[in-house]
Amino acid sequence: MSLSQVNDSYDAHVIGAGLAGSEAAWQLAERGHRVRLSEMRPVRPTQAHLTDQFAELVCSNSLGSDVPDRAGGVLHAEMRRLGSFILQCAEATRVPAGGALAVDRERFAQEVTRRLSAHPRIEVRREEVTTLPATGLTVVASGPLTSEALAGSLRELTGTEALYFYDAISPIVERESLDMTICFQSSRYDRGDQEEGDYLNCPMNQEEYRRFVEALKGAEKIPLRDFEREDSLFFEGCLPIEILAGRGEEALAFGPMRPVGLTDPRSGRRPHAVVQLRQDNLAASLYNLVGFQTNMKWGEQERVLRLIPGLERAEFVRLGQMHRNTFINSPLLLDATLQFRKRPELFFAGQIVGVEGYAGNAATGLLAGLNGARLLEGKAPLTLPPETMLGALCRYITQAEAKHFQPMKANFGVLPELAPGERPRDKRERAGAYSRRALATLERFLQSDLATAAAAL
Repeated sequence: MSLSQVNDSYDAHVIGAGLAGSEAAWQLAERGHRVRLSEMRPVRPTQAHLTDQFAELVCSNSLGSDVPDRAGGVLHAEMRRLGSFILQCAEATRVPAGGALAVDRERFAQEVTRRLSAHPRIEVRREEVTTLPATGLTVVASGPLTSEALAGSLRELTGTEALYFYDAISPIVERESLDMTICFQSSRYDRGDQEEGDYLNCPMNQEEYRRFVEALKGAEKIPLRDFEREDSLFFEGCLPIEILAGRGEEALAFGPMRPVGLTDPRSGRRPHAVVQLRQDNLAASLYNLVGFQTNMKWGEQERVLRLIPGLERAEFVRLGQMHRNTFINSPLLLDATLQFRKRPELFFAGQIVGVEGYAGNAATGLLAGLNGARLLEGKAPLTLPPETMLGALCRYITQAEAKHFQPMKANFGVLPELAPGERPRDKRERAGAYSRRALATLERFLQSDLATAAAAL
């Protein structure tokens, strides 16, 4: 019996309509396969989502750097070459963010939902999937907020406890409420749209910075619930600001509040620290505080964040919060094709596999969808070369040390080293070399696969 004959009404079942699930469903459907896409919202809401829209972005509205010689930019380029549905929707709803690919989050989610719901080969089911299907091609992309029932089913399947870490959401403010006599618009080193442009900056002198840090450290936090243990590990790439503040007096000034490359036009000097705000919608009426994830109580957030110069009268349309993220121990369970080792027709994708970042989540959904389609068509699933960013990420999450496995986002450190004679000393030139090698490798790989397919005809 072929996989496509397991169910009369659909060929593949995708669980979860976040970034990964949406991408996987589209890739399968575009290749002629009937897809059931199950999304539990609004039947069962989550702690973090506000709507029932697919691919709702609950943290930042940026999908990361789109600059070719940045790790995120390399991943974007690979995804575009592979025909990413999510990046197509992102381009259609893009907002200015310099070298980053940022979107109007509401329009982006609406666009993803509209296109998927209108696809003739996708059946959308608003339902909570509580147990994994026993047979048939399945893509589990239930995300970091997998329901307790489905998490229980996953534990039964894997024989191991699901891992988790905390993720935190940044606040959003109304631009009209900002004091623009203090806030200034600038890019680092005045590089404009070549790098990180289109940000608003709130400068701090040393006294203002120290007062802010002390307020952070003394602010009342939201108590963790029973299932959110105090000894749980935070993901280092998304630490709450109060956790960073507790690591040292200048930790924030060397982290998300670093003033490098910025000049306060009022003084003509570099500030001691700076808070950056990124445009959050096309109308440029909303801005989010970059890197300001927090678990302070909401009343405390307003009090403490209004100590930031320029935000004294800020109106917050969303305050920060922190929630539990669930992910499986992928090195023990998955192959680099994203298939479950003990059941090849079962794929996992998205944050649940331990890939961090919006683009990384969508990229794994893309690969799972492509490989699921190939399996339905009797072809071998693709293992992308480790010289590509997506291939390297998949290799990392499936070959890392299982005992200390933690999520990973796109970065040049997961790529194989350049050959000695091809490794420039300059960091930016080296990044460019990694980028060129990744894209050239992907192109050769895809052309080779096409040639193999043609030869088999």
